[in-house]
Amino acid sequence: MQEQYNPSEIEANVQKHWAESKTFEVTEDESKEKFYCLSMFPYPSGRLHMGHVRNYTIGDVVARYQRLQGKNVLQPIGWDSFGLPAENAAINNKTAPAPWTYKNIDYMKNQLKMLGFGYDWSREIATCTPEYYRWEQWFFTKLYEKGLVYKKTASVNWCPNDQTVLANEQVQDGCCWRCDTPVEQKDIPQWFIKITAYAEELLNDLDDLPEWPDQVKAMQRNWIGRSEGVEITFNVADSDQSFDVYTTRPDTLMGVTYVAVAAGHPLAEEAAENNTELANFIDECKNSSTSETDIATIEKAGVFTGQYATHPLTGKQVPIWAANFVLMSYGTGAVMSVPAHDQRDYEFATKYGLNIEAVIKPNEGELDISKVAFIDKGVLFNSGEFDGLAFEQAFDAIAAKLESENKGTRKVNYRLRDWGVSRQRYWGAPIPMATLEDGTVMPIPEEQLPLELPEDVVMDGIQSPIKADTKWAELTINGQKAMAETDTFDTFMESSWYYARYCSPHADQMLDPTKANYWLPVDQYIGGIEHACMHLLYFRFFHKLLRDAGLVDSNEPAKRLLTQGMVLADAYYYTNAKGARVWVSPQDVVELEKDDKGRVIKAVDKDGNVLTYTGMSKMSKSKNNGIDPQTMVEKYGADTVRLFMMFASPPELTLEWQESGVDGAHRFIKRIWKLASDHLAQGDTVNLDKSALNSAQKTLRRELHKTIQKVTDDIGRRQMFNTAIASIMELMNHLTKAKKESEQDRAIIAEALSAIARLLYPITPHMSFQLWNELGNTGAIEDSRWPEVDESALVEDSKLIIVQVNGKVRAKITVAADATKEEVEALGLSHEHVAKFTDGNTIRKIIYVPGKLLNIVAN
Repeated sequence: MQEQYNPSEIEANVQKHWAESKTFEVTEDESKEKFYCLSMFPYPSGRLHMGHVRNYTIGDVVARYQRLQGKNVLQPIGWDSFGLPAENAAINNKTAPAPWTYKNIDYMKNQLKMLGFGYDWSREIATCTPEYYRWEQWFFTKLYEKGLVYKKTASVNWCPNDQTVLANEQVQDGCCWRCDTPVEQKDIPQWFIKITAYAEELLNDLDDLPEWPDQVKAMQRNWIGRSEGVEITFNVADSDQSFDVYTTRPDTLMGVTYVAVAAGHPLAEEAAENNTELANFIDECKNSSTSETDIATIEKAGVFTGQYATHPLTGKQVPIWAANFVLMSYGTGAVMSVPAHDQRDYEFATKYGLNIEAVIKPNEGELDISKVAFIDKGVLFNSGEFDGLAFEQAFDAIAAKLESENKGTRKVNYRLRDWGVSRQRYWGAPIPMATLEDGTVMPIPEEQLPLELPEDVVMDGIQSPIKADTKWAELTINGQKAMAETDTFDTFMESSWYYARYCSPHADQMLDPTKANYWLPVDQYIGGIEHACMHLLYFRFFHKLLRDAGLVDSNEPAKRLLTQGMVLADAYYYTNAKGARVWVSPQDVVELEKDDKGRVIKAVDKDGNVLTYTGMSKMSKSKNNGIDPQTMVEKYGADTVRLFMMFASPPELTLEWQESGVDGAHRFIKRIWKLASDHLAQGDTVNLDKSALNSAQKTLRRELHKTIQKVTDDIGRRQMFNTAIASIMELMNHLTKAKKESEQDRAIIAEALSAIARLLYPITPHMSFQLWNELGNTGAIEDSRWPEVDESALVEDSKLIIVQVNGKVRAKITVAADATKEEVEALGLSHEHVAKFTDGNTIRKIIYVPGKLLNIVAN
């Protein structure tokens, strides 16, 4: 064994062995328990960042651990390779998205291999290939045939810079999440998938996911937003028109003093024809954000339409206002307004001098709506026949009255809206629909799929190449001329079913059901919590669609979910001559001073600029504080980077990047290597003879098996990889200090090193592979079994008892593990250091905590 630890040589050799042996390629094996471990696949942006490294290291640790449990482990990888960044990069680099994407895939693939991740590369997929999106197109046509797909003109969030539709979740502070351009509202034809048809099931089945984080499930419950209420019909005064509103608080109906409709509501648009103020207001609203977060925080504004609605129960007329806080895309586009019992309505009514009429009072105390609305549930008053009723009684009574008069009906509503999947970009999967010459819209027949995206294109930055090239869209379907749809799919489509395609990536069908049902559901899924309400919801929805198409048997796509935290790094900047901030990489800081509390008080970069330190923040290009994984691997080795990533923080929490910590991880690996090197230099080791061990040897072996027990629980059940590593570090302290003179001393060291190789194998696989071989074990470490706890080693022959007199420690005694209370008391009282404080005093009380503490009270 080489005396010096040489990670670059070791890692290159081990990775070569894995590649040549196809170590991680797997097939279905009914004789073994399967384990499917999956990390969210990367977008091929060009280079891995530390967030990727953390995500994929966690996945690899879980996969390798499960392999040593004897399971048939699948850990695949692929590329989420459609998307807008490729278009922007292609424009900037004067190329097409396809070659840019494929070049990035090749580079990042080598980076993943460099980090030693145990992927089954034979299952690699890229979502931008026709072999992949062909089946997505096929499935979409099947959903269309089942009535789960439709097209309608809808008001959408439109980014004028990127020339594409944005989901509400992609609008941040009224701007595009990608380019920060103010978002506009635009009416365009869109394709939708009916996710609302599965809303109840998506909500209820969250209860069947006990191993998903509560936070993710709560976010999805809120996003689906189930509510029980009443849909109420209001007639427009002096007209035969009517409109519906939905409310979860029918108990407040008698307090309605106005009705608010969306700027895009037909009533508002009709009234605007003769109302310039209203027309201008509607135009302003068209360029406002429709995200719920923004709607909740904007200043409430509106214009009276000049129309009135008739209250369905009192017959009283109430004014109809167009308001900026009502959206056509949510509910009916109209709301009944009860300013006494809704704060938003209260602020609007106060601003415009509208009536505020209280109809609910608290169960106890006085009602005061002089400054704010009373929004709690209470007792009805000023409500005619409903006076004195509590919320539930009033809900039922008012709903029954409305239903009996055909003016309302009970209804369950959801915040969730159907999934708009149309995008007006080029670099995405073409939507497989076509329009015949007679105007008939139909799916493209299966035999004409895939509707292939041309890759040899010129990007002008203005229009999608498939929209600009009319010939591309020309088709013949069943002998008739047709024009293909030129929109492409939202890229969340590709990432909603990739996990299932991995099960049979080369099948000449969407999925091979036999293989899919062997591997699915995913046993462990890993990714960021930022995907809770988008990818993770679509992921669950698509699985149910696949199930209902007979392609999979399970109800949910993944049993267990781990959401890893972000990676943070120090951020520094200086202000240049123009007053702009110039962010400096932490790796370019050459002079750093800290105070006695570790706070940065001075920082200077390599060019002599005095820097301002802004603390730890998420690694990003904008703050230039990203750390290149490749640089770290070249300096320390992949195992060191992996070890630091797993040790620095629990997986769900943020990780603070500190190179001093990386250096510490490297030193720890070298300590293990030195212990093994010194051990092997002493020659062969005899077999362990448990019956021949002395007390010190038994104690050391007990520490070993306690460590095996804890690491097994920490990795397998708790997924607390940092505490698992801390336990191994503690064991190493014991091993380093232990005697290594006798044959049994060295036999225990050999047992410990063999165990450590396997305990660390999921985290530092290259070093562990080499160590395992150097120790003379037969077979490759990945085909070995996880070390088992020797329960007999955990049994203690003796116990160390702390002896106190009047609460102060006076002695420590060793007693037989099975010593009785009386025997321990006798030994304690007879100890010379105890006798000094008890002789001549009366023993008032003796307290014994078995196996731990003896406390003598004497005076």
